[in-house]
Amino acid sequence: MIHLRGAKALRIAAVAATTGLAILAGATGAAADTVVKWLHLETDPNYVAVWRKIADQYEAKHPGTKIEMQFLANEAFKAKLPTLLQSKDAPDFFFSWGGGVLKQQQATGTLLDLTAAMNAKDGAWLKSYNQAAVKGLTFDNKISAVPYKLGTVSFFYNKALFAKAGVDAGAIKTWDDYLAAVKKIKAAGIAPIAGGGGEKWPIHFYWSYLVMRDGGQQVFNDAKNGKGNGFNDPAIIKAGEQLAELGKLEPFQPGYLGTTWPQALGVFGDGKAAMILGFENTVANQRTNSGDGKGLAADNIGRFAFPAVTGGAGLATDTLGGLNGWAVTKKAPPEALDFLAYLTNAENERTMAQAGMIIPVAVGAEDGVKGPLMHEAADQLAHSTWHQNFFDQDLGPSVGRVVNDVAVGIVSGQITPKDGAQQVQDAFEQDQL
Repeated sequence: MIHLRGAKALRIAAVAATTGLAILAGATGAAADTVVKWLHLETDPNYVAVWRKIADQYEAKHPGTKIEMQFLANEAFKAKLPTLLQSKDAPDFFFSWGGGVLKQQQATGTLLDLTAAMNAKDGAWLKSYNQAAVKGLTFDNKISAVPYKLGTVSFFYNKALFAKAGVDAGAIKTWDDYLAAVKKIKAAGIAPIAGGGGEKWPIHFYWSYLVMRDGGQQVFNDAKNGKGNGFNDPAIIKAGEQLAELGKLEPFQPGYLGTTWPQALGVFGDGKAAMILGFENTVANQRTNSGDGKGLAADNIGRFAFPAVTGGAGLATDTLGGLNGWAVTKKAPPEALDFLAYLTNAENERTMAQAGMIIPVAVGAEDGVKGPLMHEAADQLAHSTWHQNFFDQDLGPSVGRVVNDVAVGIVSGQITPKDGAQQVQDAFEQDQL
């Protein structure tokens, strides 16, 4: 039981009333600190330092509350989270990619429904966010996570290496243009792409984008809803064939199948590969993971969208990327919600944007976006004709794992595009049982 006094008691009690959590205020005697456990998977120490400073500022304003940051690496996070959420060591809130994984977590009863809390006081908390972000984290009319950031995946390239190979990034408009550029870069003795095949999910970006470009939104939506040919749709098989064609060019650095994502960022940051298909904050992340901690100079990095596929149903303005949030577990104290509202308010989201961490979802924080490439990403999202969450998240954990396996299998020549599509379809049908 949590004992609170004074103004803090009134503020927390108000939050408790909206979440259905019981609380006793005004009790006598000294109270132990309330510890809010925050689970994240951020590897950039600069970003973690920004969070820690925000948490410290909150603690200073709220004596009696401590914010405890906990870390799990990406793959360990995905593997251990389901068990962790059922244990006494479950975090109070944790990072979420949204999509089918978040929907499944909500369906199991693990998460706190945030709808009442966000709609309290005339919806002040709810209205503080981009409403598309809130909608994207809502399932069955239940808000399942606190919005945190938007993101998009695109190509980042080393301008000096492109110039050395005689490649004009501005001329890469179609998939055929892209393959021609890969061949030209390879002919110049340069590894065209930094690949993180060891974690698999970085490779699924290629398959996902090709599915989007070939099939468009209708084909993908039909597949994930069990309609038509499902994942055996001709457009999806064609996407696999195009990925296999890329793989035959051997475009990645040697040993890419054992390379982690941070290591791939380091390969790019060390100038050992000409480009990388990565997140909106790649400029900062390549610096952190480079051998000298400096990486490529920002003015030596360019960016271009995933190219169109000639004759494909998808548009070049369709984007793949994250809609990330913070999911709250049912056991979380009211202080966790209070802190999350603080963490994601306009002032703090602006601070995170200024640090190059995020494209914010808090209303009024947009002016914090710094750097030309981050601005490009934000502008691309603002004009996106279809923003699709990562396939391995949107399709749920079981199907998502198969998608990642299939993407690596196809690009490395271990499975055929047709077999890969069938494996995803089989996993989808099994998941429906």
